[in-house]
Amino acid sequence: MKTKKLTTLGLSVALALILSYVESLLPPLMAVPGVKVGLPNIVILFLLYRYGWREAAAVSGIRLLLSAALFTGFAAFFYGLAGAVLSLTGSALLKKSGRFSPLGVSAAGGVLHNLGQIALAAFVLDSGYIFAYLPVLLISGTVAGALVGLLTGILIQRTDVR
Repeated sequence: MKTKKLTTLGLSVALALILSYVESLLPPLMAVPGVKVGLPNIVILFLLYRYGWREAAAVSGIRLLLSAALFTGFAAFFYGLAGAVLSLTGSALLKKSGRFSPLGVSAAGGVLHNLGQIALAAFVLDSGYIFAYLPVLLISGTVAGALVGLLTGILIQRTDVR
């Protein structure tokens, strides 16, 4: 791996971790627990467009591990991982199709992230009742994902990443 790329990925981990910490300091956006904007996803989506899904997945995984160790604990790691795997897989496929802007890719990724987390919760709790929470998560995932996509789209335009 070239030095510049390795340095960029290392700095990306640091930036995503800082954004995780900043987000943990923000008051809840809604009276609904667990609803967040997903600020670290700006970094992940940017990497998806700049380098590809492997680099985005590597940075996302490292960020999740470090965030769990420093801020959230390892139960949150598994929920974050379930959401990240589904979200990044869907986002990479939508990006590859060439039919969606970063805003659309990110909005779908936000919804998929929430679906991954709720599916894991249903499995862990051995209950389908958790899916009653799904409409709120679908709306919040779409809105948060669109915001992340909008910001990332601006970043991509300003750095000439295609």
